Amino acid sequence: MQKLTKKSAVIVFLVFACGYFLSTLIRAVTATLSPVLTKEFDLTSSDLGLLAGGYFFGFAMMQLPLGKLLDRFGPKNVILCFLTLAVFGCVWFSLANSFVELLAARVLCGVGVSACLMSALTGYRRWFESGILIRANSWMLMIGSLGMVTATLPVQWLMPVLGWRPLFWGLAGMVIIAMVLIVLHVPKWEVLEIKKEKGAVVDRGYKEVWGNPFFRRVVPIGFVCYGGFLAMQTLWATPWMIRVGGYSPMEAAQSMFAINVGTLISFWAWGAMIPWLERHGYGVIYLLKRGLFVTLVLLAIIIGIGDKYPSWIATLWVLYCMACTTVSLAQPAVGLAFPETLVGRGLSAYNLVIFFGIFAVQWGVGLCIDLFGWMGLSVIAAFKSSMLVYFVLAVASYIYMLQTKTSTDRVQK
Repeated sequence: MQKLTKKSAVIVFLVFACGYFLSTLIRAVTATLSPVLTKEFDLTSSDLGLLAGGYFFGFAMMQLPLGKLLDRFGPKNVILCFLTLAVFGCVWFSLANSFVELLAARVLCGVGVSACLMSALTGYRRWFESGILIRANSWMLMIGSLGMVTATLPVQWLMPVLGWRPLFWGLAGMVIIAMVLIVLHVPKWEVLEIKKEKGAVVDRGYKEVWGNPFFRRVVPIGFVCYGGFLAMQTLWATPWMIRVGGYSPMEAAQSMFAINVGTLISFWAWGAMIPWLERHGYGVIYLLKRGLFVTLVLLAIIIGIGDKYPSWIATLWVLYCMACTTVSLAQPAVGLAFPETLVGRGLSAYNLVIFFGIFAVQWGVGLCIDLFGWMGLSVIAAFKSSMLVYFVLAVASYIYMLQTKTSTDRVQK
């Protein structure tokens, strides 16, 4: 298929960016609404955790089916169908009168927005020149960070004016507007045959995805480092600042705002610099090697200083999360490692790896904290020991990437 012109590419990018912005806004908004929802529905902490996890459950369970659907029917058709479910999910959430209804609506929202990023990246792989593919990926993630930032203070400011139920009606309306833009501006999808054997089209599902050497090379860092980065950003950085650094909840919230802004700036910077870096021989593997090394050093410092220098903790978490954005470069590289007939499956499978990593690190760190506490360690020692376990796993995934060589490696500086 012919590549899009620069003007058309910009329009398509902005249209998909609108959808992904709403996806991350819907993902993060319940954290801001948690005090109101807790009071109105008398929720326990486990209820809140389950409510937050409901989104990720709906999101994750659709990734493998999503990959096949994208390769077969194309981004435009798939994202329109899925966003229709997101509209119903937002409306249902706004009308909910029980925790069960809230949870079911939340799962439906997760299913509905699960196609936003993967549809965009699948389309970009075919419609964009390879030189701007990684830039587009980084700027999509920047838009996602903007959605998470919008879900914090701006939503908090709107709450006294609108209330949480009308807020979800507004989200449903914005999703409908995004769907209209997709209908008007996203190109149609030309179905390509996957493979022929004796004249018949053969669909091998995910066999060729899991067997791809480059995919296998970056799976451990996707699971541990990328999933861990998002687990820290969305959960464990805040308890660390409060329980280890002695921060107040307000100080921790302000630090989290800085973390989200920092990651937004980092994704923008990657998008701006990647074309220049690639022209000068600094490819994805080179950047992953250096960037992940920096993240490991920063994580070691965070664990090492513990409660000794609390004034530095927030700054170190900001720097760590900014450095972690390097691992996002692996995602579009996965797309480039597959032919156009498999790119949807390749990207969706890698996204599933990342989301499993988020779940594993969020839950695993919590289990370790409880275990070390049960063994008699202090709260600070339990947090540091748990993070040390994660650090060891991150180092192991990094070493695996360094030791594994693939034919996709380029001669780099």
